[in-house]
Amino acid sequence: MKNISRILNIALRELRILKGNPIYAFCMVVFPVMTMFFFTTLLDEGVPKDLPIGVVDLDDSSMSRGLVRNLDAMQSSRVAYHFANITEARNAMQENKIYAYLYIPKGTMAKLLAGRQPKISYYYTMTCMTAGSMAMKDLKTLGTLGSAAVGQATLRAKGATPGQIKAALQPVTIDAHQIANPEGSYNYSLTTVFVPGIMMLFMSLLSAYSLGMELKFDTGKEWIASANGNIFVAILGKFIIHTLVFLLVIFFFHYYIYVELDFPRLGGVWSIMRLSFLEVIASLGFGIFAFGLMPSMRMSMSICSLWSVLSISMCGSAFPVMGMDPPLQALSWLFPLRHYFMLYQVTVLNGFPVIDAWFHLVALVGFTLLPWFVLRKVKNAMLNYVYIP
Repeated sequence: MKNISRILNIALRELRILKGNPIYAFCMVVFPVMTMFFFTTLLDEGVPKDLPIGVVDLDDSSMSRGLVRNLDAMQSSRVAYHFANITEARNAMQENKIYAYLYIPKGTMAKLLAGRQPKISYYYTMTCMTAGSMAMKDLKTLGTLGSAAVGQATLRAKGATPGQIKAALQPVTIDAHQIANPEGSYNYSLTTVFVPGIMMLFMSLLSAYSLGMELKFDTGKEWIASANGNIFVAILGKFIIHTLVFLLVIFFFHYYIYVELDFPRLGGVWSIMRLSFLEVIASLGFGIFAFGLMPSMRMSMSICSLWSVLSISMCGSAFPVMGMDPPLQALSWLFPLRHYFMLYQVTVLNGFPVIDAWFHLVALVGFTLLPWFVLRKVKNAMLNYVYIP
């Protein structure tokens, strides 16, 4: 009972500290909420639309104009410029005015009517991989549809039936299904990782910052004394308020994306709550561990920021971990966001039982327990270290 009373007293002390320092309110509530709305509104269209495309149409025939109209009608592309030659189109691409351009040489329709297999070309930039890939996809689709239309007209002229034409042009029909994200929305796949990743950055940074402030203002001795010298009680009381505030913010984020924005999920509310709790305590645990390794506010916060930023690249959401080099695949297991992402995919997005991702759950619990190995060092720092800016 005495320890419970001490924990509550330390929690009230920490609450007064949070109220007296505006940086906590901004990093715990304001900035995370701004991040949520920033990413969800930035990607609210799901996929990029109306990417500017250029056209060099030297043929200027009914067929070439039809190809240009079909390109402009595609969801991701918009014919923004017509150029007189390839040099102008290439210069526009180098100036980032367009992401791709279509080249239709002179005499294309005449060669087509003569059966001499005309060629059209398209060029695209991969400076921006997303825009370049989507422009390439539309241009490739246009070329496929154009050749199919020509083949259809030729077969129809030879007297082929619609069934024969379809079998000749598309002998194998593809029935594709996009599991878990049928719309192919970037919002569904990126926001659910980037926002928690940034939240984990704030949590680990603030935990190291909070301990560093005790050392900076020489209040660590008072903090340890209020726990009767028990560093475990001191840590538990100090970070209860942090845990509750971050949990409320994360619950708001999940309500916003799953109820208001109707993000896809097959997992239940319990899966979301379990994952949120593990996210918070693992991030706080990593921040405390970083401070224990290097009892310096500057160094521990640098470790937390570096590890959290790297985790966004190493978690596997943008580039699959299985496609990385073997040393990087092994390194990815050392990032909490990687385990969060895998648990999210298995239990929340796809609705599978948590036993299918038990190792990642155990890993997040392990990050939570990391401070246990540095508690004595944290206590020693509070009692004996002198703050060095």
